[in-house]
Amino acid sequence: MVLLMVPRRNLLLTPLALAAEAAAHKMKLSMHQFTSAGAGYRKSLEGWAKAGIKNVEPSSGLLEDFLKVDSLANAKRVLTDNGLQIVSGAIGTTGLWEPNPKFAEHLEEFKKRCAQFAELGAPLVYSPCVTTAKFTQDDYARSLQNIRQVAEVARQFQLKVAAEFVRNSTFMASLPTALKLHREAAHPNFGILFDCYHFWSGPSKMEDMDLIRPGEIIHAHLNDTQDLPRELLDLQSRVVPGDGVAPLAKILRKLVDRGYSGPISVELFLAKYQQADPFEMAKEIRVKSEATLHSFFK
Repeated sequence: MVLLMVPRRNLLLTPLALAAEAAAHKMKLSMHQFTSAGAGYRKSLEGWAKAGIKNVEPSSGLLEDFLKVDSLANAKRVLTDNGLQIVSGAIGTTGLWEPNPKFAEHLEEFKKRCAQFAELGAPLVYSPCVTTAKFTQDDYARSLQNIRQVAEVARQFQLKVAAEFVRNSTFMASLPTALKLHREAAHPNFGILFDCYHFWSGPSKMEDMDLIRPGEIIHAHLNDTQDLPRELLDLQSRVVPGDGVAPLAKILRKLVDRGYSGPISVELFLAKYQQADPFEMAKEIRVKSEATLHSFFK
């Protein structure tokens, strides 16, 4: 008889926990181009690649600057020559989810961005809900038509599109609202972007994550927060994962438990990050973020 020595830790894990651990190991660290915005499109990607980053999320703003002097084909070549995989496109277009008088204009801009990012090989694009206008209950029903039109455009380019709930948005600030709209719109090319900063610093609650069904979160952003009153937090309050006070291990564990195992992009806005050498910045982020990603199974 052959005795197999099974680690005690594995004996203590339920099948669900084992599945969650496997999913966590598949969660791919990525870099959002806002993090190294000062370096521009080419230099940020090249620097990250040298630091061992494999997955990236380019932004439309830096892409447009690149296209002023170069071609979309060469923008794609920067990715392929450096062994980088584009996991999402930050299209920069807003006003896609909530009812607003300029929706048609925003949708045309969205089509342009979809064409660009589809050519780069992106599987999805996303748009944050940053509006500060006033809305009524009826506006949520009206928004479903917008969502379906946006998702249909994405489908035409063989893309998925994610809506990002934003902590101070007056239309989509919380996870429950985003999930409700996702289910009511019921379009296969539409999903939700989960940003750790907007979730932790906004009106969402930890127990709201229990509402997530597999497949509803199609992209994620990773960031930590400074030790400040939540009322004082803003985009400039984000710090490298592991350098702040957000309960990232708990958030990530729950995200994995609810079925997410896709890319998770580090997105930072402070000038000291954006103006730093992208190679050095990516090295620091990679070490700290990978430690954070694995910390919830220790």
